[in-house]
Amino acid sequence: MRIDWIAKASHLLQTLAFCLAASAIQFAFRPERPYEIALVYSLAIGSCIWLLIDFGREWFASSRTTGWPQGHAAWLLPLGSVVAGYVAGTLIGDTWFGWSSWRGIGLQTLPASLLITALAGTAASYYFYTRTQSSYLTARMTEAHYQAAQARLKMLETQLEPHMLFNTLANLRVLIDADPARAQVMLDHLIAYLRATLNASRASTHALQAEFARLRDYLELMAVRMGPRLSFSLELPAALASAEIPTLLLQPLVENAIQHGLEPKVGGGKVTVRASRSGAMLALEVHDTGMGLAPGALQANGFGLTQVRERLQTAYGTEARLAVLPDAQAGVGIRIELPLRGAVATG
Repeated sequence: MRIDWIAKASHLLQTLAFCLAASAIQFAFRPERPYEIALVYSLAIGSCIWLLIDFGREWFASSRTTGWPQGHAAWLLPLGSVVAGYVAGTLIGDTWFGWSSWRGIGLQTLPASLLITALAGTAASYYFYTRTQSSYLTARMTEAHYQAAQARLKMLETQLEPHMLFNTLANLRVLIDADPARAQVMLDHLIAYLRATLNASRASTHALQAEFARLRDYLELMAVRMGPRLSFSLELPAALASAEIPTLLLQPLVENAIQHGLEPKVGGGKVTVRASRSGAMLALEVHDTGMGLAPGALQANGFGLTQVRERLQTAYGTEARLAVLPDAQAGVGIRIELPLRGAVATG
């Protein structure tokens, strides 16, 4: 449990200010009583309620949208804290003045005092709830903007690899004389690859069919380098073609499959990219028959998965999952599950 002490201190100061205002209002209604009485009880009760609520909510799982406890705890905690805080604060006030509020005249005014405390506690709780919600969502938005900017930069750095482009251009130069028709096809794929990468840098999501088209261009280019050592299969059901996913989400996974799996292997291998539906989730899989996982690769966040995990976390939070498992045919299988969005999701 990590406590933000600066936030706690800020909440305490605001609570004390609220208590001062409440004591002034009470004194205005009963000027015949010394102001000290209203001040001490207000500060004691308010501080106890603040202590119970602000520290009590640290023991419950917080909502992603409010930063406050979820379920029944969202209202049981403030309610219980107001009652317990009133009792504890009243005892503190009684100790300060040397009398008991639970006898005689004090007992007669108990219902009114409880009502005032309940109203004040509810108002204060709602105030802190809305402030915390606003701060929480603002922080989430700032984090999302930062992650989006970082992902865009990483995307341009990882997808537009000069090494890959130079090798492709060198191969095309040879093909121009040896096989002009094939060179023209490869040049078309290169242009489509560059255009798709540029367009993807300007958007946050695109259709799954655009993702697969981009992967086909990339794999065709890599086939120029590897020749018969590389084969691939792209399996996209028509019903999922319009599903929306983050731009170029699968690109790093396919790149890693080739660079770390197939290129080091003498005989090369096959890359398979597959999309399927699993209830309300979209499942995306990238398999290769390459070298497999090196010892400790998962613990070290190897195979360049960090970027993909960060983008999934930013876009979907805990709703998305990524699993990396050794392939049964000596290779690597990667499976991503994320919420199914787009026109297909309503079908």
